[in-house]
Amino acid sequence: MIDVKTILTAIQKRRVLSFTYEGKQRTADPYILGYDDKNQLRLSAVQRSGGSGPGFRTYKVEGLSALQMTELHFSGSHPDYYPRDPYFERVLGQV
Repeated sequence: MIDVKTILTAIQKRRVLSFTYEGKQRTADPYILGYDDKNQLRLSAVQRSGGSGPGFRTYKVEGLSALQMTELHFSGSHPDYYPRDPYFERVLGQV
């Protein structure tokens, strides 16, 4: 079970997350945590490494494992970040 507080703290403090998703180790800058239109908890983040390469990705929170907040910081300003992302029905936390 993923600790949602860790994700929310990382968003608030602008700290990079490290986790495993679909069998691959990844690091990402977390931007939005919330529920989609199917009431599934999702994380929107800029992937730094792992998986299919860098860029914004949306992850099912239930699919995350080995989640850790790293000591690395990120700016919180990304050219592709859209704070009013219509994908999210209900936002729990965001940059």
